[in-house]
Amino acid sequence: MNTLMAFVGLYLLISVALGLYAARRVKTAGDYANAGRSLPLPVVIATVFATWFGSETVLGIPARFAEHGLGGVVEDPFGASLCLIFVGLFFARRLYRMNLLTIGDYYKQRYNRPVEIMVSLCIVISYLGWVSAQITAMGLVFNVLTNGTISLSAGMILGAAIVLTYTLFGGMWAVALTDSFQMTLIIAGMLYIAWVIAGDAGGAQVVITHAANAGKLDFLPELSLPTVLAFVGAAVTIMFGSIPQQDVFQRVMSARSENVAASGAVVGGSLYFVIAFIPMFLVYAAQLIDPAMFASLIEDDPQKILPTLILTHTPVFAQILFFGALLSAIMSTASGTLLAPSITLTENIIREIRPMSDRQLLLTTRIVVVCFTIVVTTFALVSQGMPIYEMVGNSYKVPLVGAFIPLVMGLYWKRSNTQGALCSVIGGLGSWLLMEVFGSESIWPPQLVGLLVAFLGMIAGSLLPQPKKLAHWA
Repeated sequence: MNTLMAFVGLYLLISVALGLYAARRVKTAGDYANAGRSLPLPVVIATVFATWFGSETVLGIPARFAEHGLGGVVEDPFGASLCLIFVGLFFARRLYRMNLLTIGDYYKQRYNRPVEIMVSLCIVISYLGWVSAQITAMGLVFNVLTNGTISLSAGMILGAAIVLTYTLFGGMWAVALTDSFQMTLIIAGMLYIAWVIAGDAGGAQVVITHAANAGKLDFLPELSLPTVLAFVGAAVTIMFGSIPQQDVFQRVMSARSENVAASGAVVGGSLYFVIAFIPMFLVYAAQLIDPAMFASLIEDDPQKILPTLILTHTPVFAQILFFGALLSAIMSTASGTLLAPSITLTENIIREIRPMSDRQLLLTTRIVVVCFTIVVTTFALVSQGMPIYEMVGNSYKVPLVGAFIPLVMGLYWKRSNTQGALCSVIGGLGSWLLMEVFGSESIWPPQLVGLLVAFLGMIAGSLLPQPKKLAHWA
């Protein structure tokens, strides 16, 4: 354990050092937000891959798969992978040409300031659960690694402080450099661990056959309206809800060209889909290797199955690779998701209230990064007990119902206008909230209702006569 902790400490020091080194390249707010739009294809692929390969991939998805099978993880990795691929195919080039600092800037250019502010608030709020999931996972890792010496709460605070240190100074440059280093460690570590665990379980085919016989590889739902609606509602939550998110946007817009932006998103999303299956394989193999441990933790906390398996059934070298890969996954996602809402809040809300120079914008963004870190860490501490997978899934319902339709319709439907966007945002958010509060007995998922109302609101609002005052309000 001492050897493992020493290597984990070394890895954390390297990550912080890389982030602080990246700070030397930050001269302007553009450098801080999108690395000066200069990243080459391999780095863009790494940052896009790291968008999703976080705590939910290594801890949340496997736990969900162990309980519900492939059909239970339609949100992630299926929906999450398609989100990145769709961004590359349908959004990256069009948005890149607009030379925007944030995704919120698109809504101001295409519609007006009120739409920009409402959508930006939706985006910022959605990150509470998303970043909190990463902070929670770091606390879990430190707690498991120290055998309880570091409490879950103390681990959360420690993890947040580490990620804050290099994100605060290096911005998107720090995210890019650390993501490149961390992606290499993630892929190498996961492939090696899969090889070790497959041998202990009797071979990969044995694990896959056992899972298939248990029905865990069944993906499509039963052909009944409630199950189909639930399946579709889960699928679109991250698939569409994360397209208008700042962390996805800033990674793609950091590319040196629109072709690199599009290709990086498609390749990064595809790579994520493939590698995300490895943790699911590992957790299911635990059922064959140590049935007693699996049965105990599946009832207590399924998220602990994989780290416990690694600590009790693999050599130290494998443990070093696994926990290095796990911390890489969490930190790469946490750094980007701390940066994204902070930039959005500064650029699209604070700057609209108080105009500022580029230097003031950079300083304000860094202050907001610190404040947002404190908020999400507090939220994570209060939310202890909520599954990581659920925290992540819930966070994307807000941009799904409030931001996705105005984005896609604004890009692909020339008749969409400010009135339509306002109807879409207000209608989508309002109907979703009403369903969450009063529609618990309905077979319709609230986020699916919100998405449909947002679409109808955009159509109706854009086709109805528009007051001249609204049309020119910018």
